[in-house]
Amino acid sequence: MSNELEFQNVCVAREANVYFDGKVTSRTITMPDGSQKTLGVMLPGEYEFGTQAAEEMDISSGDLDVLLPDADDWVSFKGACVFHVPAEASFKLKVHSITHYCCTYLR
Repeated sequence: MSNELEFQNVCVAREANVYFDGKVTSRTITMPDGSQKTLGVMLPGEYEFGTQAAEEMDISSGDLDVLLPDADDWVSFKGACVFHVPAEASFKLKVHSITHYCCTYLR
């Protein structure tokens, strides 16, 4: 889990990524080394996402259940947490309260 409260010397996309009729939004940031992250907010609801690259999902606040690829059971998270999703996979979320996240695309 990242202890960073802010990122320095980054480029931020002006246009937001908007999913699920605006219930999930994020902004892409490009780090000084060229790697990318998205910073976003999810409103309560149920969502399914697909990955191209492996991802590290760093939740800074919220209340959600996660069903990871190849898992049979949902895992509940409240507050800060981190979970990983492999490349070329999908995962499901049940978001119970406004949830803030930072997604790092792993190389």
